[in-house]
Amino acid sequence: MATEASQGGGSVRVDVWIWAVRLVRTRSAGASACRAGHVRVNGERAKPAQPVRVGDEIALRQGGRDRLVKVSTLLRKRVGAPVAVTAYVDNSPPPPPREAVAPAGVRDRGAGRPTKRDRREMERLRGTAD
Repeated sequence: MATEASQGGGSVRVDVWIWAVRLVRTRSAGASACRAGHVRVNGERAKPAQPVRVGDEIALRQGGRDRLVKVSTLLRKRVGAPVAVTAYVDNSPPPPPREAVAPAGVRDRGAGRPTKRDRREMERLRGTAD
């Protein structure tokens, strides 16, 4: 499954690599993330066509979470998930714990539209009241 780039000291575009190792869903999403400044290679902001080599560190901001990965294998084509995780070393911090609190503002089925008083109470519980 290794490509010719993984054999030698070649390079691959950063948008292609993050797509191939399944860090983003589509290649265009990888390019968009690069253009938006959410991808950094070795601490520097990356353009979509920036080359990535073995040993480079990639930081990807995705969904409010930072992913830090170190390139161990270069891939040009998208591979299966078990193969993809072997292409990098994940140094990402653990995700923050989910709060075990019941969602505020959930209404019973058939209760109808909330009144102004109910709405204000829900906003107060959420902490969004002015």
